[in-house]
Amino acid sequence: MSLAAANQSQLIRSSQKDEFYRTFLRNSTNDAVQTVAGSRRWLDWRREVELLSDLAYYGLTTFSGYQTLGEEYVNIVQVDPTERRVPSRARRGLFVLLHAYFPYLVDKVLVCLENQLESGQERRRRRAAPERWWSLESWLRRGTQRAVGQLSEPQRGACAAAVSVLHQGLTLLRRLHAAVFYISGSFYHLSKRAAGIRYLRVAALSRDDGTIRSSYRLLGTLSLLQLLATVCLQFNSFRQKQRARQEWKLYRSLSPQRAHTSGPAAASCILCLEDRRHSTCTPCGHLFCWECITEWCNTKAECPLCREKLQPHRLVYLRNLG
Repeated sequence: MSLAAANQSQLIRSSQKDEFYRTFLRNSTNDAVQTVAGSRRWLDWRREVELLSDLAYYGLTTFSGYQTLGEEYVNIVQVDPTERRVPSRARRGLFVLLHAYFPYLVDKVLVCLENQLESGQERRRRRAAPERWWSLESWLRRGTQRAVGQLSEPQRGACAAAVSVLHQGLTLLRRLHAAVFYISGSFYHLSKRAAGIRYLRVAALSRDDGTIRSSYRLLGTLSLLQLLATVCLQFNSFRQKQRARQEWKLYRSLSPQRAHTSGPAAASCILCLEDRRHSTCTPCGHLFCWECITEWCNTKAECPLCREKLQPHRLVYLRNLG
């Protein structure tokens, strides 16, 4: 029986079936670890347990040269870019690392960077105490602490913005890759594209194959248009925030209303460490600059001092406060 290139629907069904069995293996492993080691240790190592489950699933199937359960379900086989041989062990190993381990590592690094850039010294001391020296997270935390400790405040702000942009960029990259897959019909996962692993189906060519591919091409075109609109909206929002931030800095530099204030009345804002301007009160009674507390609430809906949860609409702007 001749082999033909697998279409989009077969690749999606295969991935969904693999995800089902991966989730089942993860849940079973989590239950076993929680029963043996206890809930506290399981919570500390939950992500690592799930990583080992994924590595076991793909190690026993793809890396060993066998079909995964999803590939067997839709009767497709992996091939290298020549489409004449099965992928080499090096290609299969690269795919397993990129598909299972690389997302775990990137998530760990970005979370550590965000925590170190956004938290204060007091919070870092409190979180650093229970860390174990031999865990990956503790190594990353110590490395990011040393790196962030050498940065100035403006550099930290720029790095925090870069990490946020990287988060959004990864999400947009996944959406772009999905749209390209719908149009081209190959490489459903970024990891398979990087490893050069394609699929052939062990079945006769169906008369509905052309209709299926045309439908997915239309879906891919619509996805690209939606992605383009999302990027334009996000870019416009970023420009508006930058413009508002520049206007606010210009206003603060020109406003003389608190330039000559001294004594106990010249209270400072703990967020910007400058004289408080346009005093704003949180529901818990703490005072901050209007711009400082609103920017804080955009990232964390809690009081910077007492950590009490709050909603931005509950902030009270205090007029004529000396």
